[in-house]
Amino acid sequence: MSTELILVRHGETEWNAIGRIQGHLTVFLNDRGQAQAEAVAKRLENESFHALYSSDLDRTMQTAEAIARLTGHEIHKDTRLREWNLGVLSGLKQSEAKIKYPDVYAIYHHERVDDPIPDGESIRERYTRVVTCVEEIASAHKGERIVVVTHGGALGDCYRKATGLALDRPMDVELYNCGLNTFVIDGQNWELESWGDIAHLAGIGSMGGWEGRK
Repeated sequence: MSTELILVRHGETEWNAIGRIQGHLTVFLNDRGQAQAEAVAKRLENESFHALYSSDLDRTMQTAEAIARLTGHEIHKDTRLREWNLGVLSGLKQSEAKIKYPDVYAIYHHERVDDPIPDGESIRERYTRVVTCVEEIASAHKGERIVVVTHGGALGDCYRKATGLALDRPMDVELYNCGLNTFVIDGQNWELESWGDIAHLAGIGSMGGWEGRK
């Protein structure tokens, strides 16, 4: 029996907007991000779903809390839904990281999937924890519809799992803040039902693309 999962990337942060690397650091939604969170909450208020999961990082929790206020769901936090642990790069602007840690920045920027970021993790390690977590959520809610609030890197991992896009290939879709992305999962079989639905963000807008995803 399959599970339908609606994955939502957190709302925009100021660090998204200026290209500062977030990783696992504490970063909060900016004004537009809060408006995005409220808009996606209103959209989901009209959708029937059974449970709400979220990464425990502040930017995802703020987004999940906006949803929970309107839908009444308890938020189930899971650290495995976190963004890529970017270790020594965290907190730096991308322009700064490229100069200070050129070899490490090459891992970040060029999808070197098995090289770990110092004090962090590799792309493959992130992919494995995210996919494992989402499959466990799906298994626990067979036949149900679930909302999961997560991050750009994790969202990209789910897209790759469903479409077969290799980890070392660039993303070929946008990763919108507070967009809706729907998957149907049955065991290890994933199908992508819809991607990048941002109709609820008309007049607010949303970042997409590789550079703003982490």
